[in-house]
Amino acid sequence: MDVLPTRDRPTPACDPAVVVGHTPLAPAIHRLVLRAARVAATAQAGQFVMLSVPQAAGELIQLPRPMAVHRRRPGGDIEVVYNVQGRGTEALSRVRPGDSLLVTGPLGRGFDLPATAGPLLAIGRGIGVCSFMTLVEDASAAGIPSTVVLSARTDDRVIGRSDCAELGAEALAVTDLDGTSAVEALDRRLAARFADRAPGLVVVCGSHRLTALAMTLARRWRVPLQVSVEAHMACGLGYCHGCALPRPADPGREGPLVCFDGPVFAVQGSPGAPA
Repeated sequence: MDVLPTRDRPTPACDPAVVVGHTPLAPAIHRLVLRAARVAATAQAGQFVMLSVPQAAGELIQLPRPMAVHRRRPGGDIEVVYNVQGRGTEALSRVRPGDSLLVTGPLGRGFDLPATAGPLLAIGRGIGVCSFMTLVEDASAAGIPSTVVLSARTDDRVIGRSDCAELGAEALAVTDLDGTSAVEALDRRLAARFADRAPGLVVVCGSHRLTALAMTLARRWRVPLQVSVEAHMACGLGYCHGCALPRPADPGREGPLVCFDGPVFAVQGSPGAPA
């Protein structure tokens, strides 16, 4: 994967953010709404924040957790969606409206949306959908139509339906349970959907097999592909170098950092990728 061309990024802030809302979306999946005015006003599509989890029941969570900015609201709120998987997110799941969290961001390099390239196709699996919903926001504001694939194991774990409805995007919910998320089935469906006009940009996050499908589609249509990469990270600022990607072509060189050079990368060989 290649680093996208350099563009100006907002200066990150480190501010306390009040919890405005905290609701379950699906089994073990929560939507957290935070009053973080500077992040809401400046975050570019695809950027993320680091959330410092408050101490709970005497348990100290030392490292902050990286979270994609799922939505930006004009009133100064941001939304993040997360899956409860370990100590940190379990502690996070216990915060309540009125609590305060330390938020650092916006961080990272986001998506690059061509202004006149055509429709947007976004393909996401699980909470990977959250990495690009801000891009769908930008596309909607620019009058660019979006088709969004919402993939999950079961229908009750599909994320993003209400967001797509709000933004006027076409939502294609697919699941493992009914077989519609299978790569072959999804390939046929998207080929038919874009038979008359190929998308101008394909983006993907959350699944290796869907990333492989997105690569196949982008090469078939000869359109650019951008991938949002998920990674464990300790700082989110490029200091610890714990999220470097491997570079097999150059084993003597450290790979780009997901937190600083990404999390969004262009796929090698796709149109629009850096030479």
